[in-house]
Amino acid sequence: MKLTTILPGLAALCATTLAQTFTDCNPLNATCPPNTALGRSNYTIDFLQNEMNSKVWNWTAGSAQYGSDGAEFIISTRGDAPTVKSKFYIFFGTVEVIFRAAKGQGIVSSIVIQSDDLDEIDWEWIGGNDTHVQTNYFGKGNTTSYDRAEWVAVDSPLDEFHNYTTDWSKEKIDFYIDGNIVRTIKYEDANGGNNFPQTPSDVRLGIWAGGDKNNNNYTIEWAGGEVNYKDAPYTMYVKSLRITDAAAGQGTQYEYGDNSGSFDSIKILNNTAAIKLDGNDGESMVKRWQGLSETAKIAIGASVCGVALIAAIIFVFCCIKQRRAGKHERLLEDAKFEKDRAELLAFRAEMGRQRSEKLAMMQGAPTGQVHPSGIHSMNSGRGYQRY
Repeated sequence: MKLTTILPGLAALCATTLAQTFTDCNPLNATCPPNTALGRSNYTIDFLQNEMNSKVWNWTAGSAQYGSDGAEFIISTRGDAPTVKSKFYIFFGTVEVIFRAAKGQGIVSSIVIQSDDLDEIDWEWIGGNDTHVQTNYFGKGNTTSYDRAEWVAVDSPLDEFHNYTTDWSKEKIDFYIDGNIVRTIKYEDANGGNNFPQTPSDVRLGIWAGGDKNNNNYTIEWAGGEVNYKDAPYTMYVKSLRITDAAAGQGTQYEYGDNSGSFDSIKILNNTAAIKLDGNDGESMVKRWQGLSETAKIAIGASVCGVALIAAIIFVFCCIKQRRAGKHERLLEDAKFEKDRAELLAFRAEMGRQRSEKLAMMQGAPTGQVHPSGIHSMNSGRGYQRY
């Protein structure tokens, strides 16, 4: 189910403005330093095992605590607004967050993908709304229209973890919840592409009090009412984060080639070393595996099993072939042995026969005759023959 926001335009403007979106240098108006690229295909961090590294993450307000449910973004007192952004940028790609929004009237939890020229893709949860999340986008900070926000249904986002994924390309933006697509924004549908987010962006996570009494009435109304700080703490939870960069491996920096803010003006540079990520450089085999989607894991598993099966078949075939060759060689050897044995037996039989014939001839020859063997036979007269 999708609901289009019905709040006045000013509410949308104020809500976005106060949702901690900002830029240090807008390349449409000034010459800014290049953006540090992720520089590789995948970055994954599990907040049940790791904490954010200051080399990778910049806390623009507050900080996180870490517990059994991962990174905790907490509003304990008025003025708290823990917000963090990545020090690396992606030039299109995917951001996948296992996330539970904060519960509490007037409290806003957010996931933001934002560029220096204020291209922006948002997820925002209202702490009193346990059935929907708002999806939104901006191009170059353009707030002249207020028809971009859409509320999409989600089961118990304040009590349960869900997988919120943004798949961003130069053609479209797809929003997913738990693997199911809930909204698509096409390039041409965003004011002919003029308002379509298309420049290198960092990733931001944060929680803020949209219902603070000092905010204007429209923002307080959008946030669900005034915050009661006596009910604090209000906590947003992030269990894990996976980010991919569509321009991975092409370079280590992104630079604006002009002031147009179009994706084809972005230059990809390779003049610096790649950013060092959290933990084991963020690229250990375990993290790479954890960073893959379930579909990719299944595909890799099937491939590995296929290779293993082929290897097993080849091994069995070789064993059978070798065994057959061995049996053939054994049969040949057995046949040769039997032939040699038969020849030996025949030779022995022939020798025995010849000895028997010689003996018979020697015993039956007359006295004084020469035996065929050449031995003279004589009778000694004493009842035996002497040789």
